[in-house]
Amino acid sequence: MTISDEELAEQRAGIDRIKAPSRFRVVAGRFSRSVQGRIGFALLALMFLLAFAGPHLGRWTYTDKDFMAFLQPPSAEHWWGTLQTGADVYAVTLRGMQKSLIVGLLAAVIGTTLAAVVGAFAGYFMGWADRSLTWITDLMLVLPAFLILAIMSPLFAEGQWPLFVLVLALFLWMVTSKIVRSMTISLKEREFIQAARFMGVSPVRIIFRHVIPNMSSLLAVDATLNVSAAILTETSLSYFGFGIQPPDVSLGSLIADGAKTAVYAPWTFWFCAGLLIVTVLAVNLVGDSLRDAFDPTAKRAGQ
Repeated sequence: MTISDEELAEQRAGIDRIKAPSRFRVVAGRFSRSVQGRIGFALLALMFLLAFAGPHLGRWTYTDKDFMAFLQPPSAEHWWGTLQTGADVYAVTLRGMQKSLIVGLLAAVIGTTLAAVVGAFAGYFMGWADRSLTWITDLMLVLPAFLILAIMSPLFAEGQWPLFVLVLALFLWMVTSKIVRSMTISLKEREFIQAARFMGVSPVRIIFRHVIPNMSSLLAVDATLNVSAAILTETSLSYFGFGIQPPDVSLGSLIADGAKTAVYAPWTFWFCAGLLIVTVLAVNLVGDSLRDAFDPTAKRAGQ
């Protein structure tokens, strides 16, 4: 049976319309089929919704004080009880959760971006640039981060929490930077990088248009896992009084205050501690699922 030219043209047109799914769609499909990924994403979305929409449902703000209800248990007036100062636990806990989430996200994004840029430049240019950036990376690895943040804590008062985020991010990028450097050394020998060089594309443009985008899987997973690391670090520092400074609050400072009354007034401690545990667990579930989704050989990908 012969095929007419019209039928052959239609078949070719149909083949042309069939496109391979993009990498984003493949990764999103694997992630959506992961049970722990769906659970983690749902929990994380719920935490964000509670932190940023929840305060509008209550009648108290985190700065309000009820001088007729000191250290009162949960009631219709104060859903999660009150602190020793008369502050509403529901309001201050959600305020602290907002601050912890913002600090974690910003520090993770800044740290991962810094790791990508430093590692890519060191691996691509080599020579003195590699030696200089590697020396800075090694120096940052041996610096006592907790001690430096503790010494700088007076600078974080009076609403200077963005400075705290920046300093925290400076201690999150070094290990990932070394991985990016190694990958860049291998990646720059690939054909498409060589072709860009021969076409006269500038090295900086090659790094930002070709090298770093080809490591998006590593950077996405690293940024996700850095969120939980940053939240826990901020919480630990605030617990000891070196993080977010009064009059603002974070989950760490609330846990530190609630630990003093946790035995006879558990509502001052367990609400903020429970939200911290659920948030970190959700972020870790999302990060693990993303890692499996980006890795086609992962056993759990697609389950």
